[in-house]
Amino acid sequence: MRLHRLDLTAFGPFGTAQSVDFDDLSGAGLFLLHGPTGAGKTSVLDAVCYALYGSVPGARQGGGQGMTLRSDHAAVGTRTEVRLELTVAGRRLEVTRQPPWERPKLRGTGTTVDKAQTWLREYDAVTGSWKDLSRSHQEIGEEITQLLGMSREQFCQVVLLPQGDFARFLRADAEARGKLLGRLFDTRRFAEVEKRLAERRRTTEARVREGDAALLADAHRMQQAAGDAMELPELAPGEPGLAEAVLGAAAVARSTARELLTVADCRLTARESAQAAADRDLADTRELDRLQRRFAEARERAARLAEGDDAHRAAQRRMERARKAEAVAPALDLRDAAAAEHDRASAARPRARARLPRDLADAGAAGLATAARRAAEELGGLESARRAERRLAELVQEQAGLDRQERADEDVLQEAEAWLAGWEATRAGLQDRVEAARQATARADQLDGQRDPARRRLDAAGRRDRFATGADEAQRQALAAAEHAVNTRAHWLDLKEQRLNGIAAELAAGLTDGAPCAVCGATEHPAPARRTAGHVDREAEDRALADHQAADERRARAERRLGTVREALAAATAEAGDTPTARLAEEAGELEEQYTRARTAASGLHAAQEELRRAEHEREQRVAARQQAAVMRSIRSLSRSTTAAKKSRLFGK
Repeated sequence: MRLHRLDLTAFGPFGTAQSVDFDDLSGAGLFLLHGPTGAGKTSVLDAVCYALYGSVPGARQGGGQGMTLRSDHAAVGTRTEVRLELTVAGRRLEVTRQPPWERPKLRGTGTTVDKAQTWLREYDAVTGSWKDLSRSHQEIGEEITQLLGMSREQFCQVVLLPQGDFARFLRADAEARGKLLGRLFDTRRFAEVEKRLAERRRTTEARVREGDAALLADAHRMQQAAGDAMELPELAPGEPGLAEAVLGAAAVARSTARELLTVADCRLTARESAQAAADRDLADTRELDRLQRRFAEARERAARLAEGDDAHRAAQRRMERARKAEAVAPALDLRDAAAAEHDRASAARPRARARLPRDLADAGAAGLATAARRAAEELGGLESARRAERRLAELVQEQAGLDRQERADEDVLQEAEAWLAGWEATRAGLQDRVEAARQATARADQLDGQRDPARRRLDAAGRRDRFATGADEAQRQALAAAEHAVNTRAHWLDLKEQRLNGIAAELAAGLTDGAPCAVCGATEHPAPARRTAGHVDREAEDRALADHQAADERRARAERRLGTVREALAAATAEAGDTPTARLAEEAGELEEQYTRARTAASGLHAAQEELRRAEHEREQRVAARQQAAVMRSIRSLSRSTTAAKKSRLFGK
């Protein structure tokens, strides 16, 4: 946080308007506020705290704050006001606060109370002007607290330290210093933290004792299981080293248990090996027993087979005779079937001859065979004629289909030829549209890059014109303030000279008989000087000096304001140049119109590209259709020749 300027009006001991320029004071990096008691040093710091937080530090704030902050030396119609200009978190702010004010009523007698008011403004370096942010007490308080990162109490403890507490601190004993430091820096929270830590320590100790008791209980159970292999320490729960001692004893018991486990594993392995050998012997014995039983069963079966050997040989002889008889069985069946067929043919012969023509009724087998061959030849000729007739109809229908397809392909071919004849002109037109749209897009991008500079120049020209008017007015005010300051200085010097000229009468007014003169030391005053008409006293000179100082301050403010306006004017002129604002506005308008036209033309790029793509796709389809029609025409010509040859062969038959 950096303070720039503090303006006070009717605040604390300052009855009139006072201003503190912290930028001038901090030019060397460090400054000191000094003066006699009651001069207002603490009031300056109170004013800073009041401007930031709306109240003064510690015990200096009272119940009726507006009344206690108001100066007793202020004029009745002058309202108490504090204005602070500061930079915090990279932002230059101005806070103005007016406490509640009991003023005379505008009509009638008595007084009325105006409410407290607060303003918060921020300096905009771009426009060179102040921007209003808020007039709410709560919003301004939250904004200041957030930017500073400290509440009023923290600010007063860290930044503004009460001046009387440190003298008391240096003279106090250790206990009093501790209480004073605790009040200054609000160490109650640290005491609370210490108390909380002590409670946590006691809680942790209780938990440790409980854990030690549970650990000892588990250790006793382990000792019962381990026997003499584990010795427990003679420590009570909560004593240091209990857990380590128990863990050590448990480690020894665990090592002993592991050794015993290893011995038991070795014994188990030996027993398992003996059992495996016994299992193998048992398996061998069982296998021998099984083989012996199979051998006994085989011997019994061999004996039974030997007993039935004669019956088996007789059965084999019967089977051999059956196989020989099976070989002649089909011939016997065929003979029986032929005899049955001969009987059926003999019975059907009279019925068949009855259905024959009269000239063939008595013909023999040779005549009937000849007649059958002639009938078969006649039937074959008729069937061939029917097939040729059907084939001829199919060929005629196929030729008609070829004629229809040829006419359809001719239409497609003619349409494709007609469309492709104008393709070059169509493609050239579409390509021209695409190229024009691309050029419009590039032009629009170029104009878009020129729009922002043109708008900035136009805005700068507007600021230039406003600052030019403001510079003239500020220069006029600065000249008037300078002239007024010169006049007030001349008036003050005149009064000072007049007072010096009549200083003898002023000194003589304090002479008494018998008292030495402050100038010559004489105790007799035969002819003391007398005041003349127009005598100037010290009060009149002080008023003239105050008027001169106020006028000089107004002159300094006017000159600073003039310098600020001229800097802003120079910056705006450097950006806008000397071109008139109307001309810049006209150029910006023309640029916007050109950009709008270019964007309108560029908006048709996608449509033109799509139309060109569709046209190229259609051309490919037309070319493919034309090629397909030519191929189909060749195929149909070959098909027509093949059909004509087939018809000729049919007619040749």
